[in-house]
Amino acid sequence: MTVNTLEDKINAIGNPVDMLRNANAGPYQFPIKAEFTNWRDEQEAWRNGAVLFDQSYHMTDHYIEGQDVKRLLEDLAINSMANFRKDIAKQVVFCNHDGFVIGDAIMFILDDTKVNIVNKPINRDWVQYHIETGDYDVEAVTDMRALDNNGRRMGYRFEVQGPNANAILENLNGGPLEGFKFFGMGTINIDGVQVRALRHGMAGAVGLELFGPFDDYDRIRNAIMEAGQDMGLLAAGSKTYSTVAHESGWFPSPLPAIYSGEKMKGFREWLAADSFMAGLSLGGSLVSSNVEDYYLSPYDLGYGHIVKFDHDFVGRAALEVKQDQPHRHKRTLRWFKDDVVNVFASQLGEAERFKFMDMPASHYATCPYDLVSAGGMPVGISHYPVYTSNVRGWISLALLDENVAEPGTNVSLTWGEPDGGSAKPTVERHVQTEIACVVEPCPISVTAREQYKK
Repeated sequence: MTVNTLEDKINAIGNPVDMLRNANAGPYQFPIKAEFTNWRDEQEAWRNGAVLFDQSYHMTDHYIEGQDVKRLLEDLAINSMANFRKDIAKQVVFCNHDGFVIGDAIMFILDDTKVNIVNKPINRDWVQYHIETGDYDVEAVTDMRALDNNGRRMGYRFEVQGPNANAILENLNGGPLEGFKFFGMGTINIDGVQVRALRHGMAGAVGLELFGPFDDYDRIRNAIMEAGQDMGLLAAGSKTYSTVAHESGWFPSPLPAIYSGEKMKGFREWLAADSFMAGLSLGGSLVSSNVEDYYLSPYDLGYGHIVKFDHDFVGRAALEVKQDQPHRHKRTLRWFKDDVVNVFASQLGEAERFKFMDMPASHYATCPYDLVSAGGMPVGISHYPVYTSNVRGWISLALLDENVAEPGTNVSLTWGEPDGGSAKPTVERHVQTEIACVVEPCPISVTAREQYKK
C-alpha cells in the first residue's frame, strides 16, 4: 500500500492510537544550547531577576497577507475578530467540527491585512489547508522552524522577562516604555535599531517579546545581554525553556483533534505522511483505543473566555452545546516528595525500576497524558511533569473533574506506561507506580495569577 498522506498512514496501521503511541518522535525539540549557566539559576531568574528566552528556532512563523486575512481567521478561529487591528496580538485557538482543539498559537497583527501566526507546525498546516482549498484572497509564506528549515530563519524572536525586565528594557530604550498594553505591540530602541515588541510573557512575568529580521539576531541579543549583565539577566537554555509553561499555566501539547471524523478526512488526505502531526507521539498512563478520548475542548483548557459566538467558525455549533455541559478544570498538581524520591531510588539496585524522570522536564512523548485518580476512580489527566527550582519540587498541569478541582484536594497520578503499552524508543522497560499529588491553583505562580495582565 502506498502511504503518501496521514489518512493513508492511519489506514495502513488500522488505528490512529496505535500509530501515535508507537511513534518514534520524542518530546518537542528546542534546538538551542541546553544550558548557558545552569538550569536551576536560569529558572529562578524569571522570578528573581530577568531571563532571556531565545524563541528564534523552535517555532514556525506563518505570514499571511491579503484582503481576506480577517475573513479567513473569522472562519477558523474561535476568537472574535471584531477588534482586529494593527499592533495587537491574539492567542488564537482552532477547533475541529466537533468543537475539540486542534491547536493554539499567538497571532501578531502586523498590519491591517497582514498577520504572523507563531507556534508549532500544527496551526500552520491547518490554516494553510484552508488557504489552499478555500476561496481566500491571501498569500502565505512559511518560515519553517529550524528543525525543518534547510536555510536560515527569516526572523529572530526573544523574550525578556522578570522583575528586572522593565529596567533592562528601559536602559536599552534610553527612556521609559510607553503604550505597551497587555497583548499590545509597539517599538523599542535597541542599539540604534527600532525593534517591534509585544507585551507578553511565557513565564507569566513582566516583560516584552522582541522580534525582527534574522540579520539583526546577534546585534540585538548581544545588546540585551550587555544591558542586563548587572541586573541579574540570564540566558535560558533548552532545559529551562522546556519548563516555562507550567508556572504560567499554559497547556502546551494537547493532542490535535484531527485523527478521526469524516469531516476531517479531507485535511488528513491533504496532510503528508511525513508531516509533524503524522509523526508526533502520544504517551503516558492514560490508555484508550479510541483517539477521541484524548481530544480536549476549549472549555477544558480554560479558554472559555476566548470563545465568541459573534461570527461563524469551524466548530461553532458544537461549542454552543458544550458551553453548558460539564467540563474539566485546569489546575496544577504538586507531586509528593517521598513518591518522587522512590522513582529516582528505583533506578539504583537490582529491583524493578519505575519510569525514568529526566530533570528538569520529564517529557518523553510529544503529547503526554497521565491518568489522575481519586478513590480508585479516574478524575482527569496530568500533562508535562517538570521540576522547577522556584517551587523546589515536581509539578504538572492537570485537567480535573469538578469534584476534585478544589485546591488542597489529594489525588493520585499513575506514572509510567502499562506493560507492553507502546514501542516508543523513548520508553525503557519499567513498571508503573502511583504518585500522590495535591491540587494547587493554576497558574501556580502568584505573579502570573494576580499581576501578569495588569
